[in-house]
Amino acid sequence: MALPLGWPADERQEDFIVGESNARAVKHLEHWGTWPVMATLLVGPRKSGRSLLGRLFAKKSGGRLIDDADRRPEEELFHAWNAAQESHRPLLIVADEAPPAWKIRLPDLKTRLSATPVIGLADPDDALAAGLIEKLLLQRNLQVPPGLVPWLMPRIERTHIGIIQAVDALDEAALAKHVRLSVKLARDTFAPRQEDLF
Repeated sequence: MALPLGWPADERQEDFIVGESNARAVKHLEHWGTWPVMATLLVGPRKSGRSLLGRLFAKKSGGRLIDDADRRPEEELFHAWNAAQESHRPLLIVADEAPPAWKIRLPDLKTRLSATPVIGLADPDDALAAGLIEKLLLQRNLQVPPGLVPWLMPRIERTHIGIIQAVDALDEAALAKHVRLSVKLARDTFAPRQEDLF
């Protein structure tokens, strides 16, 4: 599924695939004018596309993105949150986790973040995982043969990082053996596991 109409094309919108595991976050960002405060906290695993989604959002809305917010000075976040309310320009704060898992020391920032909506990106659902595998292979100029993605899906870790590692392994195997991508190559790469013997 492509990004909704209206997202800026020059940010490589094709790099962000919308599926069940991230559709709620995309919808929330599309309707930023209805937020209870002019800020939202976007959390999710690394490599989940959260930074790309944040850049797309900031470009479309004219708002501000603060990425890796849990590693930024708390005073910076406090002032950015206040500025977003005053200017009525949305602020998207991206972090690994939301408070209280993310420890906030500054009481005023803690209060503000407690009033801030939190949206999350989950591990990929089946359709998103399949789309990510295909997209990553094509980005490496690897033609995706029929049957490869369905064969691979139950045999890899179903996380964004797991998918990237699987694609890395296939890319390296194809280069090392000087062969095209195939189900046989995938089987040779992943099939030493017991579950692949059925």
